Amino acid sequence: MSKSRSSQAHKANQRRNGEVKYLILKPLGYPLKASYHEYPVVDNPRVFERYAKDQWKGEFVSKGKLIFDMRMFPDFAFEVVNAEPEFGVITESTIILVESQNRAIETEIVKDVTLNDVVGHEEAKKKVRVILEYLKNPDKFGKWAPKNVLFYGYSGTGKTMMAKALANEANVPFLSIKSTKLIGEHVGDSARKIHELYDRARHLAPCIVFLDEFDSIALDRNYQDLRGDVSEVVNSLLTELDGIQKNDGICTIAATNRIEMIDYSIKSRFEEEIMFGLPSFNERLEILKKNLIDFPLEVKANLEVIAMHTEGFSGRDLVEKVIKTTLHRAIAEGKEIIHTEDLVSSITRVKRPSTTPPKQMFI
Repeated sequence: MSKSRSSQAHKANQRRNGEVKYLILKPLGYPLKASYHEYPVVDNPRVFERYAKDQWKGEFVSKGKLIFDMRMFPDFAFEVVNAEPEFGVITESTIILVESQNRAIETEIVKDVTLNDVVGHEEAKKKVRVILEYLKNPDKFGKWAPKNVLFYGYSGTGKTMMAKALANEANVPFLSIKSTKLIGEHVGDSARKIHELYDRARHLAPCIVFLDEFDSIALDRNYQDLRGDVSEVVNSLLTELDGIQKNDGICTIAATNRIEMIDYSIKSRFEEEIMFGLPSFNERLEILKKNLIDFPLEVKANLEVIAMHTEGFSGRDLVEKVIKTTLHRAIAEGKEIIHTEDLVSSITRVKRPSTTPPKQMFI
């Protein structure tokens, strides 16, 4: 039996037998803090996982459950913050992870968004389906794997949502970090953070590594004097993107609103650049309809009028600056029904962004 078929058969057995595939724990502490002065820090995830399995194998877990260490740090509590599936038994094959102490790296098992929830971006969806196939079957691609992909475009157009939808549909962990948090205060801090990020990714692979606000560290040389503290993080990151260590099953997705600021040498590491534009009239109308389902107040508004008056708005603008603002104002004024003029009033308060497409820089 091939490696991929064996892996698929094992996943099917996990679902059938109620085994937990991934388990993410949050360290909570001791019930009586004054009684102890030590706080366990997980320095080596693989060693902790081995230790945890020896102790908790056969334990039934679910999201929100507390489990206790009774060996090395007696009575220390961990909370189950995420599991795949959402409940089941810890087995020899369960991957157990403890959240980073500084919470710089977020590890999620995404369940609440799919590609169908992303309105528009049909060309982008076609391209990311290649990533989806790779995450489902890494062995299929070999050296042709889509390992480094750059999402760019306006803020609020669905870049993060698309990446999370990919993780959900591929049923893989989603590791995310804001690029600014990779910049360390001391020499060696940045390299250590990137090593921790990709070491965790290799441990969880297949998975997605999502680098948000990528322009904050990947500056073009013309702007380097603005941020002279990023050279260490860039060099360490390039080492990972170049695949010096084997990163099978890991797809790095970087997201930026300012692709023109990114250095060519860094952009060249990304085999695909996927643009996210502002929504069209029909897409704005669909976003409005989707977000008004199960709305707290009754809506008697002509949504086509609202879509027409919001040209240049991103999906986030429609949700946060139009719909949410209208709802809060209506509640404050004691209204029970939202009319067209209520939404139009919120639109007039918003400074419309430029509709000029983001420029690419060619060096």
